[in-house]
Amino acid sequence: MRSGEVSAREVMQSHLDRIEEVNGRLNAVVKVLEVEALEAADRADALQRSGAALPPLHGVPLSVKENIDVAGHATTQGVPAMAASTAPVDAPVVERMRAAGAIPFARTNLPDFGLRVHTDSGLHGLTKNPWDQLRTAGGSSGGEGSALASGMSPLGLGNDIGGSLRNPAYACGIASIKPSTHRIPGASATMPGFPSLSSQLMSVEGVMARSIIDVRAGFEVVAGPHPRDPFCAPVPYDGPGGSGPCKVALVAEPPGGATAPEVAEGVRAAGRALEAAGYEVEEVTPPMVEDAIVTWAQWLLSDLLVMKPILELVLSADALRFLQITEDAMGAAPTVTDLVLAMQKRFEIARAWHSFFERYPVVVGPTWCQAPFTHGYDIESPTSAMATLEMIRFVTPMNLLGIPAACVPVGLAGGLPLGVQVVADRFREDRCLATAAVLEEHFGLLTPIDPR
Repeated sequence: MRSGEVSAREVMQSHLDRIEEVNGRLNAVVKVLEVEALEAADRADALQRSGAALPPLHGVPLSVKENIDVAGHATTQGVPAMAASTAPVDAPVVERMRAAGAIPFARTNLPDFGLRVHTDSGLHGLTKNPWDQLRTAGGSSGGEGSALASGMSPLGLGNDIGGSLRNPAYACGIASIKPSTHRIPGASATMPGFPSLSSQLMSVEGVMARSIIDVRAGFEVVAGPHPRDPFCAPVPYDGPGGSGPCKVALVAEPPGGATAPEVAEGVRAAGRALEAAGYEVEEVTPPMVEDAIVTWAQWLLSDLLVMKPILELVLSADALRFLQITEDAMGAAPTVTDLVLAMQKRFEIARAWHSFFERYPVVVGPTWCQAPFTHGYDIESPTSAMATLEMIRFVTPMNLLGIPAACVPVGLAGGLPLGVQVVADRFREDRCLATAAVLEEHFGLLTPIDPR
């Protein structure tokens, strides 16, 4: 598009055509903004013909999860009750993507209020995984994961409070970055009073794509302070000491549950690839992992219990079932004392991990510890609900601690993607993305693919 070899309109039309071709089998895209997207593409082409300087994401089609505000369109949160909640302004991340030349053209599916790791919306229905349509695409940014993997979109926006940028990346074989808390601004005009305790301390906005280089390009556009986010920090991209080969802690089988042999082997294969690239790799686990998992769950559950009377009015039956059986399995609701102690525990865990990062600047481990499950497994029974939480256990410490984690595929097992997380200390997205890029160079890209 920059050189004029292909026009922004042609690129946009090709993605609209791809949605028409494959979305009926996947239900990843829930709304297409065709008219305004083509008009924006025409403006991008006029800018290119004028010889003016072009922005970094000139003409790039952008898909946006439907819990992120896009001006003039509903931020539905995946529930019928908010189907008409039209946003008057863009969310900061959308505003910045537009300013960088990207063109919002599609909205993607999520579970009700993003409260499952499986994307089945009370408003829009089930999203399927393009690798195996009987399997979950992950959640809560599952519409983004499926759309990116199947070639419907090249770049997407999602968010993450318990793996929601990383779960779909793993399940669909794409790349993503869960940034440090307060690295990327977040704000909503449709739910201005929503930020609860766990949302303020653990939820982040983030970028998804098929390749790490595209994730980095998007991250650099959206990161940094914004007038609508009082806590977003001004942090330079490059951290002290650089982001080259360093000592890596390899966590092939995280504590707290079982890990499938093929998942553990994928992590170890990543370790071998990093060793070949000059990294020093050692199998060692960060401290207090299980404490971090429990503390994350306490925080999130306490917020959900406060909001439960409202959620019961708007959630679908399946979403309510997941909430209820998870609540039942975790026992009594946290007390005020529990929450104060949890804040203290978080500091203790964070201090221990910070010291660990001094010795091992990068941690590489699994995203999920099992293969993507079949549709509905997460609410099949209390046993399956707890098994679901067990399989995603290594994503939650990063939310609790507010640290970054990049996801990158490392091959296939049984016809399904394998992927790892690359984790670093707070505000060291440069280390995460640089290390993930080494792995991507070694293993190659898995997508785009046709739905199977």
